[in-house]
Amino acid sequence: MADWGFLLGTRCGRQPIPPDEVWQAHRTAKLRLIDDINLTQNTLFDPLTFTIGFARRATAYKRANLLISDPERFQRIAEKHGPIQIVFAGKAHPHDVEGKRLIQQIVRAKNHLHPAVKLVYLENYDWELARLIVAGVDVWLNTPQPPLEASGTSGMKAAINGVPSLSILDGWWIEGCVEGTTGWAFGNATSANPANVDRCKDDTDALYDQLEQVIVPLYYQKPDQWLRTMLHAIALNGSYFNTERMVQQYVVKAYYEA
Repeated sequence: MADWGFLLGTRCGRQPIPPDEVWQAHRTAKLRLIDDINLTQNTLFDPLTFTIGFARRATAYKRANLLISDPERFQRIAEKHGPIQIVFAGKAHPHDVEGKRLIQQIVRAKNHLHPAVKLVYLENYDWELARLIVAGVDVWLNTPQPPLEASGTSGMKAAINGVPSLSILDGWWIEGCVEGTTGWAFGNATSANPANVDRCKDDTDALYDQLEQVIVPLYYQKPDQWLRTMLHAIALNGSYFNTERMVQQYVVKAYYEA
């Protein structure tokens, strides 16, 4: 597990990352993503609007539809605190029927969310599109059904770009989440029956609570605090959850000690 006390004391205490440069880099990346969306999609995204990203393989346990499970409440949150944009992407395995149904459900949902909430599902998800999304959105969403998340590397990539995560406590986020500092968690990490309907409803309510009570108001009303969260995502998550550190640990603990 990451030694957050050490990292907080030595990295964030001095805050060596230039805030203005981080914000400008994010603004540039967001404009690049928004321009691409507006050129290819039948919608008009706004670079000033709070933007949520969700891009990964489309399969049932990742629960991509959790965010749009209650469109009426989601719409009310946006109307109360500020407009929201959602960028979905990801392919289903050719034989994953449920994964394909999830994509269809999400694509249909945009007709029930407009205009306070805009949604796109980007086609032909690949490395280049992933680069655009992980750098260009404002928050990275992860909604797996615990305890099935193997890792969650897309959230690590987002963190290096200064994009904090909003995730259920599963996979890497159990270690990576410093609540309100590197991002936010919702729901419970364990459940006696993780696939039951009550579990999904509880997680959906917890997700909406975080968006309504903390995240969307913070983005629109306290931009300085939002920027600090971005800096912490880089300084804490980005500095620890990366391939360089992983390889070093394998070499020292697995190969040399073996």
